[in-house]
Amino acid sequence: MPLPSKSPTLGVDLGGTKILTALIDHHGEMLARDQSPTPAEKGPEEVIRAIRESAGRCFDQACLDASAIEAVGIGAPGPSNPESGVLFTSPHLPGWRDVPLVGLLEKKFKKRAFLINDANAAVLAELNFGAAQGLSQVIYLTISTGIGGGIIIGGRLYTGAIGCAAELGHMTINDQGPRCNCGNYGCLEALASGTSLAREGRRRIREGVQTALLECASGDIEKVDARTIRIAAEKGDALARELVARAGYYLGVGLANLLNIFNPQMIIIGGGVSNMGEMLLAPAYKTAGERAYEAAFSMVKFAGPKLGKNSGVLGAAAYAREMMQKH
Repeated sequence: MPLPSKSPTLGVDLGGTKILTALIDHHGEMLARDQSPTPAEKGPEEVIRAIRESAGRCFDQACLDASAIEAVGIGAPGPSNPESGVLFTSPHLPGWRDVPLVGLLEKKFKKRAFLINDANAAVLAELNFGAAQGLSQVIYLTISTGIGGGIIIGGRLYTGAIGCAAELGHMTINDQGPRCNCGNYGCLEALASGTSLAREGRRRIREGVQTALLECASGDIEKVDARTIRIAAEKGDALARELVARAGYYLGVGLANLLNIFNPQMIIIGGGVSNMGEMLLAPAYKTAGERAYEAAFSMVKFAGPKLGKNSGVLGAAAYAREMMQKH
């Protein structure tokens, strides 16, 4: 096996609305960081151009040339094949299908590039630099607009046969539940994500339920989202609190499934919706405790992520460095 390189790695966190790039040294320290909008509607070539420009600003910050980096690691939302470097599809990049992201990046940077699912990148970052250091059996669940996940088994990232593993938001929780963006019914994402909270809140308002939600949304029902539901719930609004508790219950069912299947040492719960805190997590943990095997539940540690918004770029860079050592 080759010795680890001391050259920095370029990490890229590609999201539906933002691109975050960073130069990461071999200790996991950020030498430079840049954030810019994602021109997702303009197609992959324009997105790659935006990544290159963002990376250029990082190189300028660090007073480095692109030739100085060891490799490029990119974390992207949706199922992908790390071996082929193809992003199959993405819920946050409309119209993207079978995009050869790695090939496009290697053409631009003249360096090896490696593709990883964004939630997989997050769990890898927490394993290497954050809350899960020293552990070998870890699950990361991110709850925001959608729900994603990453799994560490035996100290290694589990990606499945072709890289599609750990789509934890798409386990079926209620087979009679609402239709999910993936096409299935009753997925965890369709029942406990920020999008599902907003959808259910609007439906209940249209049914005539008395609530302060509209007031928190400036009177516009289309502005009712997870943020306004959180605000209303913190003010004691009955409907908002009911919606959050309902999402927490379904989250708990999902956690029980994960505990019984994987028996992890730690489950890290991140994403914007998780910032609702005890309103969401208390019913989730209660339900998980009632439904999971007692031994699995009693030994697991639930934790929040330590790396925040930087987990994606750190994990993508860590993955690229790890892959370079294998080649």
